[in-house]
Amino acid sequence: MGAICHEDLSLSPRRTNFASCQDLRFSKHVHDNVHGNIYLDPLALKFIDTEQFQRKVDCSFLFAYLFNVMLLIALNYFSHYRLRDLKQLGMTHMVYPGAMHSRFEHSLGVYCLAGESVQQFKKYQGLELGIDAFDIQTVKLAGLLHDVGHGPFSHLFEREFLPCVHSGSKWSHEQMSLKMVDYIVDEHHIDVDSGMIKKVKEMIVASSEFALPKGTREKLFLYDIVANGRNGIDVDKFDYIVRDCRACGVGCNFEFQRLMETMRVLDDEICYRAKDYLTVHKLFYTRADLYRTVYTHPKVKAIELMIVDALLKANSFLEISSAVEDPCDYWKLDDTIIKSIEIAPDQELKESKDLILRIRRRNLYQFCNEYAVPKDKLEHFKDVTAQDIVCSQKNGGVILKEEDVAVSNVRIDLTRGRSNPLERINFFKDYESEDKFTIPDDRISHLLPTCYQDMIVRVYSKKPELVGAISEAFENFQLKTYGLKAQVHSTPEKKKRRV
Repeated sequence: MGAICHEDLSLSPRRTNFASCQDLRFSKHVHDNVHGNIYLDPLALKFIDTEQFQRKVDCSFLFAYLFNVMLLIALNYFSHYRLRDLKQLGMTHMVYPGAMHSRFEHSLGVYCLAGESVQQFKKYQGLELGIDAFDIQTVKLAGLLHDVGHGPFSHLFEREFLPCVHSGSKWSHEQMSLKMVDYIVDEHHIDVDSGMIKKVKEMIVASSEFALPKGTREKLFLYDIVANGRNGIDVDKFDYIVRDCRACGVGCNFEFQRLMETMRVLDDEICYRAKDYLTVHKLFYTRADLYRTVYTHPKVKAIELMIVDALLKANSFLEISSAVEDPCDYWKLDDTIIKSIEIAPDQELKESKDLILRIRRRNLYQFCNEYAVPKDKLEHFKDVTAQDIVCSQKNGGVILKEEDVAVSNVRIDLTRGRSNPLERINFFKDYESEDKFTIPDDRISHLLPTCYQDMIVRVYSKKPELVGAISEAFENFQLKTYGLKAQVHSTPEKKKRRV
C-alpha cells in the first residue's frame, strides 16, 4: 500500500501501545505509506473481508435489467472493489496525477489512528476514565467504518449530483454508513455485540446534524475521536490531511503526532496543551489550504461539473439515484460507473458518453473568471446560479442560455463557517493542572486571520466559443450586485478567442 517506512516499529512507543489484547506477531497487518504497519484485529477483518467494504462486484451491477445482452457481456470482463474504487479525492487525479488513493486506504488509516488515540488515553488515564477493551474495539470499528457510506467520486455524489435529482433531500453519506453497517452485519452474520454496533453508529454521525444529544451518552470524549462535532479535531482529519498532502505533492507542516502524544481528557473532553495552540491552528489552516489549492482547483471543479452533468443525463435511463434508498443496491455503486457508461451501446446514454469523451480529450468546460465575495456580504450571500449570469447579459451579440453556463459556489473555511475554530477548543497549562481554558484571538498571534471564511464564485462556459460573452455577463452581474468588479482581473482576450 505504499513506500517503505523507515520507522523502527519494534521500538516505537506509538506502535507498542497500539496493540489490543492479542499478540501482534499473530495479527494480520498491511503496510501503509503514511502510518507504516497497520495491525488488523479479528473483528475488524470480518468487516474488511466483505464485498460491501471491499466492494468487490461485477460491473454488471448497474441495474443490469436496463442493459441489453451485448452490454452485459462486455461488462462481465470487469470486476472491481468498492472502497478501493472510490477515490478519496474524486476527480482530483485529473489535475494532480498522484491523487489516486482510495477510501479503503483512508479507512484503514483512521482505524489505525483511532486505536492509537484510545490506547494513549488508556495508558495515561485508563483508571480515571474507565477505558476498557470494549471501548477500544468500538472506537477502532468506528474509524474503520466511518466512510463506508460514500458514493461515487466521494463528496461530488452527495453534494453536487443528488441535490440536482432530489431537491431538498437530507441524504448524507454518514446516514448511509449507518445503514451499510447494519447491512454488513446482517448479510454476513457477523457476531458482534449489538451495544457495540449502536455506539459505533453514534460515533460515525457524531459530527453531523444527525448526532444524538450529548446528554444521552457516557464517556463523551470517545465520541470525539473519529468525528468530532465539538471542535473539529479528530483522527479523520489527521489522516486525510497528511495523506492528501503526500499524494498531491503539497507541503504539509502539520504534525498530528504532536497532538496525539500530548492530548488529555478533562471533564469528559479532549483538551490540548496550551503550548500546542499553533499546531492546532496549522491543522485548520492546512485543511483550508488543501480546499483552495487541491479540492476546489478550477480545473478540478470544471471536470466535476462535467461528471455531474454526465450522471444527470444518464440518471433517467440508469436510475442511479434510486440506489441510495437501499444499501443492497447502493454498495454496488463506485467510480467505475463512468467506465460502464462509456462502453454502453445504448443511444440513451450518448450525451453522457460525449461528455466523458470530452474529459478524456481534455476538452473541458472553460473557466471564465472568479471573484471572492466581499467580507461584508458573506452573511447574506445566496448561491449564484446560471440564471443570474444569463440575466445579466446585455443586448447584442450571441444570446446565452442557462445550459451554456456552469457556476461553482466554493465555500472555504476553517471548519466553523465565519467563526474562529479555536473558540471551541479547550487547552490545559500542564499535566499537574486540572483547569481547562480557551485562548482568545489576541493572545495567539496578530498574524492569524481575522476572517475565517472565503466564498468564491466561479463561472464556466460549456462551449469554448462563448467564453467572451459569459465573461462579460459575469462582470455585469458583479457590477449589478456589488457596484464593482470583484474579480482580480479581466478574462484574457486570448482565452475569449479560443475556440
